[in-house]
Amino acid sequence: MPRVKYTNNDVNLVARMMRAEAVGEGKQGMLYVGNVIVNRAKADCLDFKDLRTISDVIFQVQGGNYSFEAVQKGNLFYNRARSAEKRLAKKTLNFWRDHPAKYALWYFNPYGPCPDTWYGQPFSGQFKKHCYYEPQADTCASVYVGG
Repeated sequence: MPRVKYTNNDVNLVARMMRAEAVGEGKQGMLYVGNVIVNRAKADCLDFKDLRTISDVIFQVQGGNYSFEAVQKGNLFYNRARSAEKRLAKKTLNFWRDHPAKYALWYFNPYGPCPDTWYGQPFSGQFKKHCYYEPQADTCASVYVGG
């Protein structure tokens, strides 16, 4: 059973976002971005209460901007999904999760060291240039369900 319900279009969206956000960090880095996307679709807390589909997650607008910079700026996100990224997208949609993004809802690429918190949420780890942050269990238990 997949971690979230998804369609072929969702696979393409996740694949395109993984590539756009983390192609420079290889397959592992792209899988971590996929974890964050799926975690946001599963979360029922904080800024992610009304997101139930992959499309909702990818095209979420907060403060007048898209949540994912790649949607806002265009770059690689608007290129066709490639088969390699589609395989990675299916992997994360179906089952793959790993630290530091296993429960992460946020990531970013700072110009310096990763801060200890991001909008009050604890740092869970770093992979190459991206810092990952997961919610505190008492504020977002739903992201920790299923494992």
